[in-house]
Amino acid sequence: MAVYRVSVTTGPYLMAGTLDNISITLVGTCGESPKQLLDHLGRDFTRGSVQKYKVRCSAELGELLLLRLHKERYAFFPKDSWYCSYICVTAHDGTLSHFPCYQWIEGYCTIELRPGTARTVCQDSLPLLLDHRKREIQARQECYRWKVYAPGFPGIVDVRSFEEMESNKKFALTKTAPCADQGDSSGNRYLPGFPMKIDIPSLLHVEPNIRYSATKTTSLLFNAIPASLGMKLRGLLDRKGSWKKLDDIRNIFWCHKTFTSEYVTEHWHEDHFFGYQYLNGVNPVMLHCLSSLPRKLPVTNDMVAPLLGSATCLQTELERGNIFLADYWILAEVPVHCLNGSQQYVAAPLCLLWLNPQGALVPLAIQLSQTPGPNSPIFLPTDSDWDWMVAKTWVRNSEFLVHENNTHFLCTHLLCEAFAIATLRQLPLCHPIYKLLLPHTRYTLQVNITARAALLNPEGFADQVTSIGRQGLLYLMSTGLAHFTYTNFCLPDSLRARGVLAIPNYHYRDDGLKIWAAIESFVSEIVSYYYPSDASVQQDSELQAWVGEIFAQAFLGRESSAASRLGNLPILYSLKDFRFWLSHCHPWDLHMKTTSHHYRMTSGLTRVIYPIAILHGLLPWCHCNIWCILWALDHVAEASVSGCSGRKGKAQSGTNVHPLVPPALARGGRLSLPGTSLSRDVGFS
Repeated sequence: MAVYRVSVTTGPYLMAGTLDNISITLVGTCGESPKQLLDHLGRDFTRGSVQKYKVRCSAELGELLLLRLHKERYAFFPKDSWYCSYICVTAHDGTLSHFPCYQWIEGYCTIELRPGTARTVCQDSLPLLLDHRKREIQARQECYRWKVYAPGFPGIVDVRSFEEMESNKKFALTKTAPCADQGDSSGNRYLPGFPMKIDIPSLLHVEPNIRYSATKTTSLLFNAIPASLGMKLRGLLDRKGSWKKLDDIRNIFWCHKTFTSEYVTEHWHEDHFFGYQYLNGVNPVMLHCLSSLPRKLPVTNDMVAPLLGSATCLQTELERGNIFLADYWILAEVPVHCLNGSQQYVAAPLCLLWLNPQGALVPLAIQLSQTPGPNSPIFLPTDSDWDWMVAKTWVRNSEFLVHENNTHFLCTHLLCEAFAIATLRQLPLCHPIYKLLLPHTRYTLQVNITARAALLNPEGFADQVTSIGRQGLLYLMSTGLAHFTYTNFCLPDSLRARGVLAIPNYHYRDDGLKIWAAIESFVSEIVSYYYPSDASVQQDSELQAWVGEIFAQAFLGRESSAASRLGNLPILYSLKDFRFWLSHCHPWDLHMKTTSHHYRMTSGLTRVIYPIAILHGLLPWCHCNIWCILWALDHVAEASVSGCSGRKGKAQSGTNVHPLVPPALARGGRLSLPGTSLSRDVGFS
């Protein structure tokens, strides 16, 4: 008789334990053990517990290939969830086998676990293991299904597939039973006291292994509720109409002032700070170096000579590579929206910037449309203060729309969701690429499901507070994806294509390249171990299916995206690109004091002297709900990066600073972004 010692570890999370019966079956090369109930006196599987048992077999099982966990009803107790961390099995000869689980198991089901050693499909030869890989992928494809959210959008996860699952066949990452197919359901409704519709079922039926943890949920609520309550008590959440003056906006978070918020409040209108945000603000990817001016921006040397000075001219600065352009062409045909019965407006500006001899980037000229002419004047720093201020304000409004919808939501959320779904659908748990990527997709699906349920839902936030509404948002992202190429995902290639490798004080570039190099070094060592050549990549049928699904669902099969090359070149390139984008923290949206989500005046301005009353008429409606969301996300983002190892977000002088604060104004210290020490971020979990 052979005796195997089994150690079962339950996760430390809230409600991780279970009262259900847990049984185990060991499968080896020489046979399998009888199904054995794991039961001691009292409750076995409590949160954080490690329970030890003995499994007796009539003969040795040989090399252990699989471990089956059976979760079944216990007496009259209702079914509950169980988070199993891992199981260790020690054979009679002392051989130790680890079976990682790390997942929630709901309902009554049987799951199969493989030893923790990663293996590609080419490394498995036993029919039992090949069949297990196939059944695991089929089961996950039944649960994680693709859905078309809108034409031109990347594929998204179909949340209805979670709701459609039978209660006694709840999903686990390694479950082999198929899901039941039931009817459709729609749940757009209002929550009491909440001013927009939310897709409630989308939030209630999220699969447990991609759901926010209790700690994550508590953290978000802890940050959002006090800010929301403070606004409610001061009547800001119920306030109608528009802001009357700029000072009113300063009172939104009167009790949450920081060095950064105060600095931005004092300097937001300055040209140096306006230019600095293009380098180290929330969207530092808009600048392109120019060697000649585009025809649609007819700026002459006489226009900018007062700013350039007598020692140089516009053509000379173009030849030196000191002239940059931020082009918001994508907004030229975006549909606009009505808010509170008032027509909204959107500009599609061209902003010309100059890198002066002092190393500061300053705006040189602004045209608020893509078509030059008498109705589209070019605004200059030599214009009246209010004319120039209004022009810069329109640029910041366009910056908000492009950043939030394309740079942020499309690239950081939707495309990464497509990668995450393809990983879950096409790679088994034992695949090395699955093990490499899965920890970095945590919460990606949950946050996107929440965003679509609340922000993108009809009559949601997009319709309530933005000038383009939901339809404009869909247009922006579909247009952005149509022009998106894989080069945009590759930081060194993107920097080189935009001509910004040499611009000074570009800390996004400097720190980003360090992060890139660290990720590349780590990923290449892992991948080269399993894929020593291009041929080994192409022979992995699971990996090829993964690449094919990303090409079809994320890039919609566009050859111009160059994403199809992922199946021909070493997978290293795709992994470092993907992991770099996943390493981005949520941007500090709240500090964009000069940015608004909508404007109530047309951008077809002529060059006249505008009094401050006109600027006040430009101010948006008082939608303080969006400030609450930005505050919660901003606070969580800053807390997360402050806890990273490495640099702590301080200048060399010791002053607490923020990426929006120019280092020359932070007591001469160079700003160092936290997070470039990656010992905690890229660990091979």
